[in-house]
Amino acid sequence: MRISVKGRNVSVSEELREHVARRFNKVARQVSELAELEVEVFEERNPAIADSQVAEATLHLKGTTLRARDASPDIVHSINLVSDELAKQVKRHRDKRRKRRQARASAVQETAGAEVPVLDDDSDLGEPVVEGVLLEPAPERPADAA
Repeated sequence: MRISVKGRNVSVSEELREHVARRFNKVARQVSELAELEVEVFEERNPAIADSQVAEATLHLKGTTLRARDASPDIVHSINLVSDELAKQVKRHRDKRRKRRQARASAVQETAGAEVPVLDDDSDLGEPVVEGVLLEPAPERPADAA
């Protein structure tokens, strides 16, 4: 999984990048190596907001985008909260995909086990028979008869 860490009006240190890589290691084990994770950290400038350190994570998977956002007084704690939330979302996404795949596989097995109607061309009238039922030919229209 490719990880990019961005800071909006906040400098991103190498220590912070390493912390992000460690925290999102659990997520990285569950997704494809082609997945892209974007972590953006910034500070709310409003003094009335106590949880001013914000972390947002966006995980781009094949066909799906997962997002999480959390705020706290400490940026490291915000990153921890975001990584936990994203791990839950990835687990839920994988479980959904697994259930859908199993449901499709069981549906295919059920249809494969069902009997296919057998065509019998040995009828004495020369008309096709399906499982012993005689199919009547369609009536001719007067325009086709001429």
